[in-house]
Amino acid sequence: QVQLVESGGGLVQPGGSLRLSCFASVSILEINVMGWYRQAPEKERELVATITSGGRANYADSLQGRLTISRAKNAVYLQMNSLKPEDTAVYYCYAIKYGMPYWGKGTLVTVSS
Repeated sequence: QVQLVESGGGLVQPGGSLRLSCFASVSILEINVMGWYRQAPEKERELVATITSGGRANYADSLQGRLTISRAKNAVYLQMNSLKPEDTAVYYCYAIKYGMPYWGKGTLVTVSS
């Protein structure tokens, strides 16, 4: 079992930045992949970014250039810059351990003036 707890969401103005954090209940060395997905109102959940245990990062094409994903100890971080209103969504932390997916409860990001 892996428990994931997100933090860092909130209200930010367009063009602003936000850093999301996700802490895992197990050592990050036991987790193959960690990352973030998001779900906007009335839309399907979509990939934001993932990072492997080896540090290889993968970003959604539409978000590349505005995001940086990183991991350290038992946490994964998502730095988001130049935020737009369409980035408003619940952001979910995601992990795969031994082929099993785990999800956090999500943190709400609202981009609005």
